[in-house]
Amino acid sequence: MKDARRNAKTAARSASLDHKGPVGRSVSKAAGRVGAAKGAAIERSRQARDQRTAGKVAAQRDDIRKAPVRKKARKALWRSAARFQGRRLLAALLAGALGLVGMVSTPLGRKLGWAWLQYPGRRLYARMTRTAEEQRTLRDDAIRAALEDDEAAADAEAADSAEQISDTAERPEGLMPAAPTMTASEGEGMSGFRFEEYAAEMEAAAGQYEPESAMEILAMVERLPDALTSVANVMKILAERADSEFPLEKDVAEGFSSIFGAVMSAVAVAEDMGPLFRLSHEQDIARHEDPRNGHEAEKGWNV
Repeated sequence: MKDARRNAKTAARSASLDHKGPVGRSVSKAAGRVGAAKGAAIERSRQARDQRTAGKVAAQRDDIRKAPVRKKARKALWRSAARFQGRRLLAALLAGALGLVGMVSTPLGRKLGWAWLQYPGRRLYARMTRTAEEQRTLRDDAIRAALEDDEAAADAEAADSAEQISDTAERPEGLMPAAPTMTASEGEGMSGFRFEEYAAEMEAAAGQYEPESAMEILAMVERLPDALTSVANVMKILAERADSEFPLEKDVAEGFSSIFGAVMSAVAVAEDMGPLFRLSHEQDIARHEDPRNGHEAEKGWNV
């Protein structure tokens, strides 16, 4: 809109040159050159800003797209490290037991000159830990290689997908009439997406929620990831439409994309809530899901 108004002023100034004298035309031409230089500077600044914003949006999309495979790789590396530490602990236990034998075999080996009888516990521990470390290195390398393949596959899928957020936002070439303003009192109602109303209804429902049993809470907790994913998809849709349909700048679409990434992070946390709930209330849940001699018999435990 600012560009359109600026162009309109330039056209009006050029049209008025015919009605001015030589001095007026010179001044108007100089003002036109200054305006053109100013417009070029503004356009360069806008292009640089759009490039920076596009880079940030692309980086955030890349992080969101690769978050699941990176989380999977981190868990695999943690399991590999835990397995290595377990092997070290086992080696320490076996080496300690064999060290008792070494208290007898080591002096004997020194007298006989047999090195294989000396310090059997130390040598067993060193060999087992060395083998465990080599195996861990191989596992970690395989995990990192698989992560690189998964990230490359995610990039290829994103490049081929037609559902990606558009990288361009169409803007009007000329002057556009201002949309008429209307308040709620001037018309019968206001159309549009009232996200805050739905969110307020959910908040009120949470405050009035009275579960009949803890199993109902468990079912709600296990459905949380799907619910939060739907909320995240709302932000994703708004980001797509803000970038491809609505007359908005790229930084607005970037804001919606940032919200989408934040909610998806909450989805990852919510996915751990169900297993945590079941682990913390394992015995209570077992009374409902696997009652001994039926639900009526299980009610004998009045706790």
